[in-house]
Amino acid sequence: MGAGAYANLLLAAWETPAKLQFVAVLFAAGGALAFPLGLFLARFLSEGRRVEASFAAAFLCFAAATVAVTAVVYAIQYRSYYSAWHADIFSITWTFQLVFTTLAALYQFLVLGVRLFFPFGFLALFAAAFWFARRSR
Repeated sequence: MGAGAYANLLLAAWETPAKLQFVAVLFAAGGALAFPLGLFLARFLSEGRRVEASFAAAFLCFAAATVAVTAVVYAIQYRSYYSAWHADIFSITWTFQLVFTTLAALYQFLVLGVRLFFPFGFLALFAAAFWFARRSR
């Protein structure tokens, strides 16, 4: 996932090399953390099913887990950046700031970050689902 995001941003001539690397590491971390979750869910959903069902389950589970975990990793980084301007910890104001900063980060990721999964991440997703379906026979 990190290589796909890096390639997308590199082809778009985006920002500085340090920022490219940071985004690539963020997407790589999201993909690496999501793989065990997606694998567990795919195994659970495809238990005793045919190859086609295993492929579909793996495709959906890997996609959902990758997007969700990468969004959470992005939200954590986003929150840590803006925490310098937030109120004292565990106050009511801090709680509102935490909730709305996290929601804003998730929204921003869904609008701007998901596009970085295409087309390279989609190919990796297809390959992982194919690997899973062939392996589960």
